[in-house]
Amino acid sequence: MEKEKYMPEVKSTLRSRVIEVPKAIYKASGIKVLGTRIKSLLFSTDVAIIKNSNASSIIAVYPFTPQLSIIQSILEVAPVPVFVGVGGGLTTGKRSIAIALQAELMGAYGVVVNAPTKNEVIEEMYKIIDIPIIATVASINDDYRGKIKAGVSILNISGGPNTANIVRQIRSEYGKELPIIATGGPTEETILETIDAGANAITYTPPTSGEIFAGIMEKYRNNLPY
Repeated sequence: MEKEKYMPEVKSTLRSRVIEVPKAIYKASGIKVLGTRIKSLLFSTDVAIIKNSNASSIIAVYPFTPQLSIIQSILEVAPVPVFVGVGGGLTTGKRSIAIALQAELMGAYGVVVNAPTKNEVIEEMYKIIDIPIIATVASINDDYRGKIKAGVSILNISGGPNTANIVRQIRSEYGKELPIIATGGPTEETILETIDAGANAITYTPPTSGEIFAGIMEKYRNNLPY
C-alpha cells in the first residue's frame, strides 16, 4: 500500500485567512495550458478574493458587457493564470473578437465565450488570437461539436445538477484528449462525481466578501480570536 505523502506547510501571521479550494479538486488530472498545469479555477471577479485564494487559476466571467478595465484589474492582481470572459451573448461579433485580442495582449491565458456564441464568431476569433478559446456549455443540447470544430480548445461545462451527466456524455464521445472544465457542485461528493465523469479541472465558487466578513464581525462582537 502506497504511503500518503506528508506535505509540510508554512504559514504567515498576516496572510493566514486564505480561501482554499475543496481538497477533492486535487483528484482531477488537470489541464496543461501554456505550460502550466491547472486543476482548480476560482470563479470570481472580486480582486480581494482572487488575491487571497490558493486556486491554481481564475475564471473571470461576469453578467455584464466585458470591459478592458475590469480585465486589466484582474490580471494585475491575480498571482495565477486568468481566463477572461469576452462575451458571446449580448456582446458578440467583432466586439468580442477585439476584446479577446486585447485580453491576450494583456496576458490572459485564455478567453471564455458564452453558450450563445455563434460558431462563426468563434471561427473568426480562432484565426486572430493565439491563446485557447473556452466555450461554456450549459446543456447537452448546446452545439458543442460545432464549437469544437470552429476552434474551441476547451469546454467549460456548467449544467447545474446535470453537469456530471453532460461531462460523461461528451467524454464518451471525444475520449480522453478533449480538455474539459466543469462546475463541481456544492460538496466534495459532487466534485468527485464530476471528476469521475471525466472533468479534468473544476471551477469553484468562493464565499463572497460579505459572507466572510459576517463571520469575522461575529468574532469581533464576542471578543474571539480572529
